[in-house]
Amino acid sequence: MSRFSGALQLTDLDDFITPSQECIKPVTIDKTKSKTGAKITVQADGYYEESESGKQKLQKVEITLQDCLACSGCITSAEGVLITQQSQEELLKVLRENQTLKDVADSDSEASRIIVFTISTQPLLSLAHRYKLSVEDAAAHLAGYLRKLGADYVLCTKIADDLALIESRQEFVERYRDNTDLCMLSSSCPGWVCYAEKTHGTFILPHIATTRSPQQIMGVLVKQLLAEKLGVPGSRIYHVTVMPCYDKKLEASREDFYSEANNSRDVDCVITSSEYTLNFGIHVNKLVTHFAVELEQMLQEEEQTLQQHDQSDLDWPWTDQKPETMVWAHEATTSGGYAEHIFKYAAKELFSEETAKELQFKTLRNRDFSEICLEQEGKTVLKFAIANGFRNIQNLVQKLKRGKTAPYHFVEVMACPSGCINGGAQVRPTTGQHVRELTQQLEELYKQLPRSNPDNTQTKQIYTDFLDGAHTDKCEDLLHTSYHAVEKLNTALNIKW
Repeated sequence: MSRFSGALQLTDLDDFITPSQECIKPVTIDKTKSKTGAKITVQADGYYEESESGKQKLQKVEITLQDCLACSGCITSAEGVLITQQSQEELLKVLRENQTLKDVADSDSEASRIIVFTISTQPLLSLAHRYKLSVEDAAAHLAGYLRKLGADYVLCTKIADDLALIESRQEFVERYRDNTDLCMLSSSCPGWVCYAEKTHGTFILPHIATTRSPQQIMGVLVKQLLAEKLGVPGSRIYHVTVMPCYDKKLEASREDFYSEANNSRDVDCVITSSEYTLNFGIHVNKLVTHFAVELEQMLQEEEQTLQQHDQSDLDWPWTDQKPETMVWAHEATTSGGYAEHIFKYAAKELFSEETAKELQFKTLRNRDFSEICLEQEGKTVLKFAIANGFRNIQNLVQKLKRGKTAPYHFVEVMACPSGCINGGAQVRPTTGQHVRELTQQLEELYKQLPRSNPDNTQTKQIYTDFLDGAHTDKCEDLLHTSYHAVEKLNTALNIKW
């Protein structure tokens, strides 16, 4: 195990995150004068009892998601303000106001907005497991529920997932031909990108792929292509995404994804499969986490489960030909299949090698770090890896800093252990089940989904007709982004735990 000084260990996650000095919620302490002091005992239920003036339970300190996102340790105060727009309360407020406008005016009136939901695959798996439904049925029931709330369109991320893989593989091949020693790191995980910008800055940023994440590609398609098809300005569309990750809220709030032409963000609101409260006791290295389901909270207000809502088909407004199904897996790995897909494409494009349909990655130090190599004439010509969790990310960054040559040509990097399938906003175990067992069950559900081929007719049509194809200015502008090193403020409070 690698040694990390001043680290906070999250139980059951097999991971380490270095805390900042602001990761403590200030509380008022009522100090009373006492000559002898109070005696505090730990009760069986985990609470602490003070016995100075009769037995009294002490309140545990609680840090909610809002507290966490609003602090200045991991994100800036400006980002904290933007996060207030990324909540179910804000979403429901917009939906209510929009319904009022539709009730008092014509449905096509410019006063009302067109509400578009985009659902990624991982939350569907999480909800399907939670409600004991097939993934397709979970998608249909969720679509019906969202339409009841006021959605005009309910979309899947398939087209954006395909485009992200196509553009990422193209970017890798170009980088490899220019410099075979440069290690390219994936960019679809906003937690990893945020960490890179604020911790390693200018050193690591040149390694990160500039291809946008599927969420932000979807934002471009909704605010530009869909708006064009509907004949409305992009600013009139209110775009909501359902994601497995809280950091997607931060990603949607980035200034890089604000369109001056549309006078709006590509993604207006992000909701997740769950919302949590962190309860801290005095025990060292013990983190007790209670989860409440964000979507389920909305359902509970009506005292209904997901399957009690009518089913509805997901929309496909992009091309005339609709896919056979709307829920797809991308390769065998559960975070978008970047390492697998790019490895297969690069092997064929660069070295005329046909690989196996399903690649076999070799697990190294732990189950969240694996690699695969392609050899020709006894020489390794491609070396890829998958690194999930901050423990493996820190090891990877240290290797890059120490080495004169890159240890890998490409690394799929995800902040969460086990990747997006175990995203921080996924529904957690509710019956004492270990999170690792739940993750394995979700992985099995994912493997049962049909595999998407990014080179399908529908995706190619969008790539050619709307984006003008590879190496064009429009494709570069709409499918790529940039990163910015953030200077970390050092204060006297910045102490190690």
